[in-house]
Amino acid sequence: MWIGNIKIALTENISMTKDLYIIIGLGTTGFSCAEYLRARDIPFAVMDTRTNPPHLTQFKERYPDVVLSLGEFDDTLLSSASKLIISPGLSLKHPAIAKQIARGVPVIGDIELFARDVTSPVIAITGTNAKSTVTTLVYEMAKTAGINAKVGGNLGVPALELLDKNVELFVLELSSFQLETTHTLKPSVATVLNVTPDHMDRYNTFAEYCFAKKHVYSNCHVAVCNRDDPFTDCGDEFTKQKLQFTLDVPKEKEFGLIEKNKETYLAFENQILMPVNELPILGRHYQANALAALAIGHGQGFPLKPMLQTLVQFKGLPHRCQLVRERNGVLWYNDSKGTNVGATLAAIEGLGNVIKGKLILIAGGVGKNADFSPLILPIEKYVKTVVLIGEAAPVIANVLGDRVEVIITKTMDEAVFIADKVADSGDSVLLSPACASLDMFDNFEHRGRVFSEIVKGM
Repeated sequence: MWIGNIKIALTENISMTKDLYIIIGLGTTGFSCAEYLRARDIPFAVMDTRTNPPHLTQFKERYPDVVLSLGEFDDTLLSSASKLIISPGLSLKHPAIAKQIARGVPVIGDIELFARDVTSPVIAITGTNAKSTVTTLVYEMAKTAGINAKVGGNLGVPALELLDKNVELFVLELSSFQLETTHTLKPSVATVLNVTPDHMDRYNTFAEYCFAKKHVYSNCHVAVCNRDDPFTDCGDEFTKQKLQFTLDVPKEKEFGLIEKNKETYLAFENQILMPVNELPILGRHYQANALAALAIGHGQGFPLKPMLQTLVQFKGLPHRCQLVRERNGVLWYNDSKGTNVGATLAAIEGLGNVIKGKLILIAGGVGKNADFSPLILPIEKYVKTVVLIGEAAPVIANVLGDRVEVIITKTMDEAVFIADKVADSGDSVLLSPACASLDMFDNFEHRGRVFSEIVKGM
C-alpha cells in the first residue's frame, strides 16, 4: 500500500535515487529518523508492517512526498535501499531484513545516526533492569553539578531529538535492541547494570542476549561493571579505565557498602560517603542503583557533593517500586515496570529485607518464554501469598507448586481485593508482574495506573 502520490510515479522516483535510506517502523523512533534525514536532505522512504502505525497521520501531513509502504514488506522497495534504518522493535532475524543483510545492505538504528553526529560526551547505560532509574539519577546528578545535560534514548525523548551542539553531556538509556544496530558510538562512560534472562522470545540463547548488552562497552573510555553480576564484566580485552559497584565491601576503584557501628554506608574504596538510611527509597536494589549512579558520575568526573545531594532528593520513577499508599498498616507498592523475572527478583529481595512482615505478590501477564524458577527461593523466603493474573498465571503457578499459597484470578480488581484480604498489618503488597502487560493492558504504565487507582480508591 502506498500513501502519497500514485504508485508508478513513486516507483520511478525510487529507481532514480542512488543513495536511498529506508526507515522501517513508523513509531516514535522511526518518526525521529524521518525528521533527522529530511533536515539533512537525505532521500528516504518508510515501511511499516502495521497498517495504522502510531505516527501515520502526522507523517502524511508532514511528508506527503515520501514513499510510505504499509502492511507486508515490499521486496522491490527494500531492494532499492542503500541503507536500512530499523526500529528497535523489529528483529534483525526477520526474513525480509535478513535477506537484505545477506546482500550486503548496512542495517543501522537511530543511535548509530546519533553517534555519527554527536560531538559532546555520551554516557551510555544499559542492563536488564534499573536502566531508567539509574539513567535519570545520573542526569539529575549532572544537572545538580551545573552541567548542561540532556537525557533520552530508550527512555523518553528519542536520541536524535536531543542533538544540540550546546549540550555538554548526553545521558542515554539504551536497550539491547538498539545496541544491535549501533557500531560507532564512543561513550565517555558505558555500563551494563545487570543481566538476567529477558526477551527470550527474540534471542536464541541467554549468551546471545548478554553479547548484545555488552556491545555498549565497545569504544568506551570508562567501563562501569557490576561486581556482583559476572555477566556485566567488560572483559579482559578492555584496557580502558574500569570502575565497579557492589553491595559488598568495596575494593580499589569500587563503590560499595561499609558497615560501621551497626550502620550501613555508601562508600568509595575505604571512604564513607553517606548512610543508606538517608536514601528516600527502601531496598537493597535501590542501594545498588545509587552505587551504580555514583560510579558512573565519578567516571564522568562529577563532583561528589552534587551526586550525594541528588541521591537524598531523588524520589524514584513511577511504576518502579513506587509506594502508592499505606492502609491499615499495610504498604502498597507499584512495580509494574517489573516486566521480567530479574526485575521482580530484585524487588522481592529488596523489599523483603527491610519490611516488618511478609510480602503479598501480584504477578503475571505475558511470560515471553521466561524461566520463572529463579523466583522460587525468594518467594519461599519473603512472600506469604502470590496472586496471579494474565496469560502466564497457570505457568507461574505450576512452577511455584505448593511452596506458597497461590491464588489465580482474572482481573486486577480481584487481585487487589484478594491481596487486601490476606495482608496483615506490617505486610506489604507488591505488584511486580515478572511479565509484560499486553494481554490485559496497553503497556506497563497503564497496568501500574490501574493498580494504583484501585488501591487509592479502597
